[in-house]
Amino acid sequence: MSDFKKTPLVTFMNGMANLTAHAWDIAPNLFPETLEIDDNRSVWAAETPDYRPGAPLEGVIEADLAIIGGGFTGTSTAYHFSRRFPEKRVLLLEARALANGASGRNGGMILNWVNGVTDPSPEMTARIYRMTSAGIAMIREIIARHRLQVSARFDGALTVYTDRARAEKAHAEVEAHNAIGIPTVYLNGDQLSERLRLRGALGAVLDPGTGQINGAQLVRALRPVLVEQGVEIYENTPVERIEEGARVILRTPRGEVRAKAIVLATNGYTSKLGYFRDALFPLHSHVFATAPLPPEQLRSLGWTEFAAFSDDLDRISYCSLTSNGQIIFGGGSNQSYAYLFNNRTAFPGAPDSAARSYTRIYATLANYVPEAPSLPIAQRWTGTLGITLDRNTLMGVRGEHRNVYYAIGYNGHGVTLANIAGQVLTDIYSGDDTHWRGLPFYQPTYKRIPPEPFRWIGYQMFTRLTGKSPRA
Repeated sequence: MSDFKKTPLVTFMNGMANLTAHAWDIAPNLFPETLEIDDNRSVWAAETPDYRPGAPLEGVIEADLAIIGGGFTGTSTAYHFSRRFPEKRVLLLEARALANGASGRNGGMILNWVNGVTDPSPEMTARIYRMTSAGIAMIREIIARHRLQVSARFDGALTVYTDRARAEKAHAEVEAHNAIGIPTVYLNGDQLSERLRLRGALGAVLDPGTGQINGAQLVRALRPVLVEQGVEIYENTPVERIEEGARVILRTPRGEVRAKAIVLATNGYTSKLGYFRDALFPLHSHVFATAPLPPEQLRSLGWTEFAAFSDDLDRISYCSLTSNGQIIFGGGSNQSYAYLFNNRTAFPGAPDSAARSYTRIYATLANYVPEAPSLPIAQRWTGTLGITLDRNTLMGVRGEHRNVYYAIGYNGHGVTLANIAGQVLTDIYSGDDTHWRGLPFYQPTYKRIPPEPFRWIGYQMFTRLTGKSPRA
């Protein structure tokens, strides 16, 4: 190991790290001295203070279906599968606590559309919009059916344009969407400023019915519902090894599961299980939340409507407003995200280790909201996304025995798509999946990501040296 540290590759890697640190140093020190911050705990998890993880798995258990991962994908699959097949034994294994991953560490936006679409035809455009809109309606219906205590708002999300040419193109796209029944609305700069005042915004597209939701509350509120439907949930139960076969064996620290089929519901953590290492990589996204702001302060900021907005930057920035007045903000620059060598899935020392990243993120918010330095910060956290090279989500079944189901690679659109995934995987299992076929995420091929060290070098060179990045 000592010899490895002296190689030219590592010297280059250290130089890249120094370049990144310098880029952070030149960011203005706008991040305010604020409230006592609960280290790396998201605002969503903070609103589930009474939640206690369940007991870990012990011993050997037989199952019809074993789901690995307790986020949106895992709980959605458990929900739909156990309703469709109440006679089957379903287990859900979560390495820590439900919603510990990106489902409880995101920006809170619940949106339409799918990334990575290569068919721009009106027919596919309308189909994708109807599908994701139905997914949002499904989430709302589940919340209402089971009377779940979930903080959410669905008064629309905006895509804000800071470039005139892109704004004009968006206006034309809205007209095309309206012609095929998609109800998006274009707001010019004056119309936008009357309802959401953002410096530099030249126009925006409103997607009604989208919004913001507390994912940790949704996932954790579903636990008693799943248990009532017969699902066995084991938290603090990491799967350490998978042995495929006609019956798949999952080995955990204190037990073993022998299942007829399994679901990989692990998104950015999937490569740790030995799957899809060449298909996706974990990208660490840094986010912060203000303390609750009183209505009069929100009015002074010009935020009187809408649940959320994102922008047209290469490194997309995004912002949502909770029902109790907390502003959530992330993105906006290369420093907002990080890829760690060899697909590492934990960002060590967060949030303190990402202090310079938060400074740069806060500077992006201040570009839009000049009053930002007066806003008290309550939480900072890092979430791990699953990113594919072509930004396409992957859902399907694989393996010699066709009993390894998966839904991964949401590329920042996971709140809606991961909840839809439970329906998709249940339908694939049952053979009743015709209506999903042809959608971009259904059993797709994918562009392969090169192995290390080339993936790390490629990521650093493209994002740090050029200052550009594909939108994630």
